[in-house]
Amino acid sequence: MPQHRTTPAPTLLTPAEVAALFRVDPKTVTRWAKQGRLASIRTLGGHRRYHEAEVRALLGRSDVAPLPSAVPS
Repeated sequence: MPQHRTTPAPTLLTPAEVAALFRVDPKTVTRWAKQGRLASIRTLGGHRRYHEAEVRALLGRSDVAPLPSAVPS
C-alpha cells in the first residue's frame, strides 16, 4: 500500500492577528497588502489571509526600515 505524504497546510493569519503582531490597525495591514509590501491570499468569501511564516520573517528582519504606518508619531 503506497504511503502518501502530505505537507501540513500553512498557518494563515487574519488582518487583526497580523496587526496585533505589528501593533498597528488592521486597516494598515490591508493597506500594506494592497501596496505589495505583504503578500496575501483571498478566501472564497473575499477576506485576506496572510502566511504566518512570511509575517514572522518580516517581523524578524532587522535590515528593513520600518513601514511608514508602523512608525510612532
